Amino acid sequence: MDAFFTLFLIFFPYFLNLNGLMFPLFRLLARLHLRVLHALGAVLGWGVFAVSPSYRRRLLDHALLAGCTPAQWRSAVGHAGRMVAELPRLWMGSPVHIEWEGEAHIEAALQRGKGIIFLTPHLGSFEVTAQAYAQRFGAGQPMTVLFRPARKPWLQKLVASSRQRPGLLTVPTNLSGVKGMLKALQAGQSVGLLPDQVPPLGQGDWQPFFGRMAYTMTLPMRLAQHSGATVLSAWGERLPQGRGFRVHVLPLPDWDSQPLNAAMEALIRTCSEQYLWGYARYKTPRSEQQAPT
Repeated sequence: MDAFFTLFLIFFPYFLNLNGLMFPLFRLLARLHLRVLHALGAVLGWGVFAVSPSYRRRLLDHALLAGCTPAQWRSAVGHAGRMVAELPRLWMGSPVHIEWEGEAHIEAALQRGKGIIFLTPHLGSFEVTAQAYAQRFGAGQPMTVLFRPARKPWLQKLVASSRQRPGLLTVPTNLSGVKGMLKALQAGQSVGLLPDQVPPLGQGDWQPFFGRMAYTMTLPMRLAQHSGATVLSAWGERLPQGRGFRVHVLPLPDWDSQPLNAAMEALIRTCSEQYLWGYARYKTPRSEQQAPT
């Protein structure tokens, strides 16, 4: 669930040399009401859309490929900025309002005792989803989430200090991280993944995603096969006017008999305007020559 890493690369390339200024800036922004942060974020989203041709082209290409209407992709521009602007509050501020829909699926899976694999695409506030689980269920059954370590030392420190909280553990996107997730599942605990994040070479296969081939992780199926864990989808809907978030939890009963991306497409279509269409979903792993057509 590497929300900050993805969004930072899109929106904050000029902040890479600010170093010590980031902690004070985040602490200051964390004091603002979510409604204010979302308003600022919408402006930020449209500002980046206006000044970055590559980002604008990628967002439009991906959104139109999926059949988004003009109203949907325009709304997605603002929501991408809101994702960034809400992070200081989620990481360093006071708790935000969170509603639940489908939490009974979590309770049933925890009683089953085989662990839970949460699949959370780049939809809505994917950062708040893990936090919401940790607040409500993490005391007895913590969640372990997969993340990509930042390259900048100061950014590593910011992410690590912000994400460390009761009931929520993080592991890196390498072999030790996979072992950590499997260990958590074997203990009946929960793990979280971004299933539409491009995995490292050798850890995925090519699958269609909204009609175009995308390199897709195979880790969720491998974890489920080894552990027998329940697989659930979860995403955090951003409520209007800064009222907070609604976490949606849905079972995926046939997920292992159909391509992973088909299940994610259906989920994304429920709220296309809050999907991160600007994410480089169709990028090719570095040592691959080209994506299949």
